[in-house]
Amino acid sequence: MSQESTAQPVTVVIREKPTPPADYECCESACSPCVWDTYYEELNIWNAEQKALKEAVKMATETEQSE
Repeated sequence: MSQESTAQPVTVVIREKPTPPADYECCESACSPCVWDTYYEELNIWNAEQKALKEAVKMATETEQSE
């Protein structure tokens, strides 16, 4: 008896990497939050998403190969 894979396709939404603020967007008045603070926060989130996506692909590939 053969085992058929019951895995369903997964849709992944990949966000674009955040774009750094242009020179004119920062007024250098120590605003809180500064456009740079917001950019680095978004960049950290994006980097974490990329890492998680790579790990998920790695796990899926390893699972697929072990079957």
